[in-house]
Amino acid sequence: MHFLLANEAVKNLVDASTEASTVVSVGPDTVTLLLTVFVLAVFIGVEVITKIPPTLHTPLMSGSNAISGIALVGAVIAAGSGDALLPRVLGCAAVTLATINAVGGFMVTHRMLGMFRRKD
Repeated sequence: MHFLLANEAVKNLVDASTEASTVVSVGPDTVTLLLTVFVLAVFIGVEVITKIPPTLHTPLMSGSNAISGIALVGAVIAAGSGDALLPRVLGCAAVTLATINAVGGFMVTHRMLGMFRRKD
């Protein structure tokens, strides 16, 4: 009984999201807003990153590696969705770039942690 109710709720949610996605339109005001948010995020990101002391860099790098892992999962989902060629190609490119980002981040973190080990 619970499974049928949950299945019906999922169907209603999918139908509602499909209807909502057809109504949304992107105009010049939306593009300007998104561009403004992006530029502000870049400036704030640069200011925050330049103020981080070296002792906090390694823990923050580990946190960003976790975020890269989440991006990798999203890229895998994007690569598997759709039957057309373009979404699959873009998804595979996203998987490749997210993997390089995550592996490179772990390599940098490992190297930095090696700097704090005792030398025998």
